[in-house]
Amino acid sequence: MNRANTIKRLVPITALLVACGRAVQLETGAQSPAKTTFFITSAGPGNGASLGGLAGADRHCQSLADAAGITGVSWRAYLSTVAAQGQPAVNARDRIGSGPWTNANGVVVAQNVADLHSDNNKLSKENSLTEKGAVVNGRGDTPNMHDIITGSSLDGRFVSDTLDTTCGNWTRSDSTGSAFVGHHDRQGGGQNPTSWNSAHKSRGCGQQNLQATGGNGLFYCFGTAR
Repeated sequence: MNRANTIKRLVPITALLVACGRAVQLETGAQSPAKTTFFITSAGPGNGASLGGLAGADRHCQSLADAAGITGVSWRAYLSTVAAQGQPAVNARDRIGSGPWTNANGVVVAQNVADLHSDNNKLSKENSLTEKGAVVNGRGDTPNMHDIITGSSLDGRFVSDTLDTTCGNWTRSDSTGSAFVGHHDRQGGGQNPTSWNSAHKSRGCGQQNLQATGGNGLFYCFGTAR
């Protein structure tokens, strides 16, 4: 009898606790963690800036995301290309979706394309994480890997130049040619040292060339939830 009375007293208390928990969840917005839709590749394909073109770079983004358990997102590499072999130029800003973009820690790094290419974006060494949520080495770290290949101008468009700006549209891995790179830590040298996407050109397109410049063949990946 005592046990039955105890159960009767506990039932309304349990119901109250559940209701309170739901109320707190609604009030704080404590739903499931935000899905990652932005990262820096934790590693390149391993052949310098030869990525297999835009399609190969996109596949690399998708492969890394899948391995990290990020599902339900379609990925595009933030890379521009110049017009060549009958194909038109492509602007990185035009191929990454409309945003917003969230890193592995749930930080919204940019709300949309205009925000991404403005001074309001939240891109930094601390926020520009890999698909695994790791911080990428920056200036002052050993080795420095802050050069992120983009082939892009400050506003995210292809760069018209008499010299190579995209390592042969991401098919070259030798010492000739070059690519525009950004600084994910927003510091360093070059024409635009604090730019995340267009700080300066690399010294070449091979893995060793990119490393000598202060990079590692890494690039940005932006996702759109499916």
